[in-house]
Amino acid sequence: MAVLSAIFAGLTAILAKCGIKKTDSDVATAVRTVVVLVFSWLMVLIIGSAGSISDISGKSLLFLVLSGIATGASWICYFKALSVGNVNKVVPVDKSSTVLSVILAIILFGETNHLAVKLVGTALLAVGIFLMIEKKESKRTEDVPEERTPERRIWLPYAVGSAVFAALTTILAKVGISDVESNLGTAIRTCVVLVMAWLIVFLKGKQGQVKSIDKKELRFILLSGIATGASWLCYYYAVQKGSVSVVVPIDKLSILVAIAFSWIVFKEKLTHKAGIGLALMVIGTLAMAIFA
Repeated sequence: MAVLSAIFAGLTAILAKCGIKKTDSDVATAVRTVVVLVFSWLMVLIIGSAGSISDISGKSLLFLVLSGIATGASWICYFKALSVGNVNKVVPVDKSSTVLSVILAIILFGETNHLAVKLVGTALLAVGIFLMIEKKESKRTEDVPEERTPERRIWLPYAVGSAVFAALTTILAKVGISDVESNLGTAIRTCVVLVMAWLIVFLKGKQGQVKSIDKKELRFILLSGIATGASWLCYYYAVQKGSVSVVVPIDKLSILVAIAFSWIVFKEKLTHKAGIGLALMVIGTLAMAIFA
């Protein structure tokens, strides 16, 4: 399930990038959340877990709501970063949430089995991320917008914010779905994300842009929503059944899918140093997945 989550998450980044070339990132996030919500509740109905909603404890519901808020914040930051930065730069920073998630899981949940492997793997991830986001030594070209040049890392604060909120999402969700069917928990969280996403759209006065979304980009936004829904369902099932410090690194292998497609679709090439960074991230992830 964690592997499937990684594949769908990688596809999400590429599909979303295609859908926000002209479309405002906040509007795109709100629209795709509708798709995720429908997908999530459809799975609840198929599984037949809707009837257990009344059995959810107050504590679990609170943590599900909090994880939904963290997810909404992470999405907003992530798609804003994608709208102004390159996929092969934004995705690695976003995946740095793995480092924080593993550390928090060790501290909060006592996941200390194979601790040395987890710490070494986390260190490799951190070094790899640093190498991947290092400024390229290239000159600005006319066909690259100023805000997307390496010299101006407008995308970086948003990507960092996405990573921090994503780590919080994982930890809060682990507590929230401990006694809740994973599909139902995902559906409830998505309701919170939906409210948050559309609230931001209306507060910024962007609701009028929904009608003017380019049809081609709308298709990509909808497809990214389906990919996100599939990734979520696989991910939170894995988190519920497995160890956070192992599931999260496997899920973050979606970076391979995202970078491969960014090269094919957007012609975004990695530098030699970034390639080494990617290799370190993969080695660290596999070490935790196999030996931890």
